[in-house]
Amino acid sequence: MKINTNYLNLKDSYLFATVSRKVAEYKAANPSKEVISLGIGDVTLPLVPAVIDAMHRAVSEMGNADTFKGYGEYQGYDFLRQAVCGYYAKKGVRLDENEVFIGDGAKSDVGNIVDIFDTDNTVIIPDPVYPVYVDTNIMSGRKITFVNGNEQNNFLPLPDESTEGDIVYLCSPNNPTGAVYTKEQLKLWVDWALERDAVILFDGAYEAYVQDSDLPTSIYQIPGAKECAIEFCSLSKTAGFTGVRCGYTIVPNSLIRNDTSLNKMWLRRQSTKFNGLSYIVQRGAEAVFTDEGLRQNRENIGYYMENARIMADTLTELGIWFTGGENSPYIWLKCPGNMSSWEFFDLLLNECNIVGTPGVGFGQNGEGFFRLTAFGNRDDVIKAMDRIRKMRF
Repeated sequence: MKINTNYLNLKDSYLFATVSRKVAEYKAANPSKEVISLGIGDVTLPLVPAVIDAMHRAVSEMGNADTFKGYGEYQGYDFLRQAVCGYYAKKGVRLDENEVFIGDGAKSDVGNIVDIFDTDNTVIIPDPVYPVYVDTNIMSGRKITFVNGNEQNNFLPLPDESTEGDIVYLCSPNNPTGAVYTKEQLKLWVDWALERDAVILFDGAYEAYVQDSDLPTSIYQIPGAKECAIEFCSLSKTAGFTGVRCGYTIVPNSLIRNDTSLNKMWLRRQSTKFNGLSYIVQRGAEAVFTDEGLRQNRENIGYYMENARIMADTLTELGIWFTGGENSPYIWLKCPGNMSSWEFFDLLLNECNIVGTPGVGFGQNGEGFFRLTAFGNRDDVIKAMDRIRKMRF
């Protein structure tokens, strides 16, 4: 018997464990201090009434023999896939129902999609990065090359003549940096992929936070993308489904490699390894895409984006460089005074009683940067910014 030794190449997930340990030690030593967390990537507002009402109705249906539902469809119920198609139509993107796959969130599908690709493929990943992209490919033993996001390119790396690979991960709005690609920038990646027969894995989990109507909220708003891209979306941040779990993946019928449909490959993979999402959750998800559901969730998103504005205004006032905050719930700031990520973490914790996330935990290009999130309570955000204003950097 042999294990998958690729797992031995994984680095320990030290980032959030170290953050938790440092915070716990500080609280134990300073029990009277009010510590405010601006590092959490989880939502704090409850599910909206439209979703709760739909899920209550679905629960009642499950208690009636005439409306009870057993196993569902591997791709998701028709009513939810139709709702997703309607949502994309509002973006100017036409989808067929069979191109939509309902899952339990973007993270799972982003991690599992590599099952349909050969391990000999070279994967291109921007740095800094959401760690799932890296770890899932290390687990499979693929070669990984990194493209550099930095202050000079506003953490939005673009391809050039030297960029070579078979699969590229793009996330926009980006986690952790909050940076958002323009249509012109995404077109460069799409053209690059089409020229090389490569595939783009596009993570659009934060698309609902884009406020600027000129910015893309789907890669399929870019001509040619259906021939080279798979898109992953989530209701976790769009509709507060972090504890409910629901997302969807789009695999276009026109995405063909080696004379084989990737849509059919993904359906085969899902029907073998995934039994679908519960009827109750899918009815709740369907409600997200109704007019009332969209309106109610926009109010929640507006609350978080106001938090982001308050943080962004404070950093601007203090002359601290940052990206994000305008079209994303994340703010990625340059640590003042040439401090390292962990030095700034310790300073904020010890002097301001504020917790954020050291950027170096997202890759070597994150060193010297720091992530704040807008998912907290408004009063906490205001108090935290008042504390930061009093600092002498």
